[in-house]
Amino acid sequence: MSGIVLFGELAAIAIIFAILPLAYLWKKASYNFLQKLSWVLVFLTFDLIVFGAFTRLTDSGLGCPDWPGCYGTSNPWHAIGEIRQAEAAMPTGPVTAIKAWIEMIHRYLAMMVGTLIIVQFGVAWSKVRSLGKAPLLGSLGLLVLVCVQGAFGAWTVTLKLQPIIVTIHLMLALVLLACLTAYAQQHWQDKNVSIRRLPQKPLSAKLILVAALVLSIQIFLGAWVSTNYAVLACPDFPTCIGAIWPETAWREGFTLWRELGLNAAGEMISPVALQTIHWAHRVFAILVVLVLSFLGLSALQASNFVLPEIGRIAKLLLALIILQVLTGISNVVFQWPLAAALLHTGGSAALVFCLVRLSGWASWDSPCHIKMVKPL
Repeated sequence: MSGIVLFGELAAIAIIFAILPLAYLWKKASYNFLQKLSWVLVFLTFDLIVFGAFTRLTDSGLGCPDWPGCYGTSNPWHAIGEIRQAEAAMPTGPVTAIKAWIEMIHRYLAMMVGTLIIVQFGVAWSKVRSLGKAPLLGSLGLLVLVCVQGAFGAWTVTLKLQPIIVTIHLMLALVLLACLTAYAQQHWQDKNVSIRRLPQKPLSAKLILVAALVLSIQIFLGAWVSTNYAVLACPDFPTCIGAIWPETAWREGFTLWRELGLNAAGEMISPVALQTIHWAHRVFAILVVLVLSFLGLSALQASNFVLPEIGRIAKLLLALIILQVLTGISNVVFQWPLAAALLHTGGSAALVFCLVRLSGWASWDSPCHIKMVKPL
C-alpha cells in the first residue's frame, strides 16, 4: 500500500472515530461548545492513557512493528498474512493478531484525540472576535504538544520499546492531560458574560507546585519501573529480597539511554539494577503520600469555608492516594495483576487531574495552613 493511500485511510479512520463525540456535542450544542469539547478531550485523553497502559502491560507495543500502519496497511485485517507468518515464526513473540489489534486501537484512539484537538483549534479560530486570542493560542499549544506526543509514539515502535522513549511517551501523555484540564477549566465565554469569581483563592500555589513536582518525579520513577519490567524485581513487601535496604546499583539502573533489557555496555541488565529501580519508586512514594495528603487535607479544610467543589476534589485526591498505595502493594504481593496495574496507572493520571483542578483555586499569597472564619 502506498504511503498516500495509507495516510488517507488512517485519516478516514480518525475522522470516523471523532464523529461520535462530535455528534453528541453538536446535538447538545450551546454557547460554551468549546468548553464542552475540551472536557470531552480530557475524558478521552484519560481513557487513552489507561488504554496505553493496557497496551504496554499486555506486551502489545510491537503488535504492529512498523508505524503508523500495520505492516504498511491501515488495519490488521489487511496485514493478517504477515501477522500469522510472524506469529508462526515466534509463537511467544510480540506479534499476534490480538496484540496487533490492541496496538492499532491504541493508535486509532490517539488519532481521534489529535483530530478533536484540530477541531478545537478550528472552533477557537472561529470565535476569536468574541473570545479573544487566548483560547486560540492555548489550542495551538495543545496541537503542537499532541504532535510531539505522536512523534514519541512513533519512536516507541521504531526504537523497539527503548525505556526512556516509552517513559517520555507516558510523561507527555500526562502533560497533555494536565494542559487539557487547565484549558477546559478556563471560562472561555463571551467577553460580555459575567463570571462568578472567588474574592480570595484559599489554596497555596506553592504547596500545589511542590505536590506537582514530587508527583512528577514519582510518575517518572513508576514509568521507569514499568518500562524496564522491574515491578517484580522486589517480590516481597515491605522488604526487598528480604532486606530493609537492598543492594543497589544506581548508575546501572538509571542510565537512561540504553536498549530494553540491556545496560549501557550492551550487556543484560543485572537483577540488582532492576531492584534499585523498583526500590527508588517504593521509597519515594513515602514522600509523595505525605505531601499529597497534606494538600488534600488543606483543600478539604478550605472547602468548609469557601466552596464545596474544592471539597469534592480534595476527597477524590485523598481517595486516590489510598488507591495508589493499595494497588502499588497489590502489584508486588499478587505478582503484577493486570487490573491492579491498570488502576495504578489510571490513579496516577487522576492525581494529575486533581492537582490541576485544585490549581484553579490557588494563589501565591495563600498560606499553606488555612485559617479562616466561617461567615455569619
